Amino acid sequence: MFGLTFLFLQIKPDLMKYKHIFIDLDRTIYDFDKSTHDTFMELFDKFELNARGVPFERFFELYKRNNIELWAQYREGKVTKKFLNVHRFDISFNQFGINDRAFAGRFASDYLLNSPLKKALFPNVPEVLEYLQGNYNLHIITNGFDEVQKIKMEANDLNKYFTTITTSEEAQAKKPNKAIFELAFKKADATAKESLMVGDDIDVDILGARNIGMDQVFCNYDQITHNSDLTFEIFDFSELKNIL
Repeated sequence: MFGLTFLFLQIKPDLMKYKHIFIDLDRTIYDFDKSTHDTFMELFDKFELNARGVPFERFFELYKRNNIELWAQYREGKVTKKFLNVHRFDISFNQFGINDRAFAGRFASDYLLNSPLKKALFPNVPEVLEYLQGNYNLHIITNGFDEVQKIKMEANDLNKYFTTITTSEEAQAKKPNKAIFELAFKKADATAKESLMVGDDIDVDILGARNIGMDQVFCNYDQITHNSDLTFEIFDFSELKNIL
């Protein structure tokens, strides 16, 4: 009994230092792939893509790969937001014989209008946020576009949980750049030592937080194998309640 009590006392103060929880949005609490999939299904009908010989699942998987590559370039400042928005669709359509950038632009515009409206929170997210809100100040820190993320937050009734929202456009810097974390700390009146970062991307969320002296929770929903040095790791968002 004494040993168990001693262990509890050793761990508890370390956890109690957290006052602010910074949480990534896409693929951490919001199922970005589901919202995209559901939107694509609607747009495939509207743009009659099946009739044009575009197989849905193959297109969706190709788009996801192209989108990830272009977002990496966007984070590095190699492409603009406007270019990314259209090009990820254009190069995907090209693979199926649709070489029409104007068509890709119309599809991109409809996607940006409809996708953020989708209700696509991961399981247990509202319950966990409700639980955390009673004990911590919660904040969003995201590389997503301002207007898209604001719509997404409203559509999924998330604003009531979060004290501040910091986007890469506002900070003019993208995770893992320290500048976006520094702006988030300033808005939240927080320090790195009393804060915890929760995110799904090791290179962007976890490394970025670690480099500024912030503890991290890696949301490893896909159970990838890695050798990263991180503070905590969870496989379902509900497991945050075991840490905090």
